[in-house]
Amino acid sequence: MAVSTATVDLDRYRPNVGLALFHKTGLVFLGRRLGAPSAHMWQMPQGGVDPGETPRDAALRELEEEVGLAPAMVEIVDETVDWLTYDFPPEIRARGGLGRYVGQKQKWFALRFLGRDSDVRLDLHKPEFAQWRWARLDEAPALVIPFKRPVYEEVVRRFRRHADGVRP
Repeated sequence: MAVSTATVDLDRYRPNVGLALFHKTGLVFLGRRLGAPSAHMWQMPQGGVDPGETPRDAALRELEEEVGLAPAMVEIVDETVDWLTYDFPPEIRARGGLGRYVGQKQKWFALRFLGRDSDVRLDLHKPEFAQWRWARLDEAPALVIPFKRPVYEEVVRRFRRHADGVRP
């Protein structure tokens, strides 16, 4: 279950953003991570918040870095008011390099995609995804690595209304 920020020392979690990029049909962008285990290879874009950067600015930067979309190609339609957290599993913590962080705290943004599929460019920066597809939002939790699943379930709950698509 996604941890309530009221019960967590947020200073122990690395600031991060997550992006639910919705197509006009209500489907959401999923990317297949490069080098991810085949059973849990799909996820929505996410990334760290740099020092001095707002979560909103980080979301738009990550969108461009991971999906190749400029901010003008999306409309931010929603965001979580609180941070959603997950802990890193012991095997990831054992690799080191995480400093004092036990996991990540994420602000999630729902974005409406204003462009065409051909506008998506996974190769503009250092690629993080090998391929991408549109999928139902409620499919995402089963496709992500298990330690992120509770956050994805919470994102589905909070952003479900955006999965209906845009009515003409």
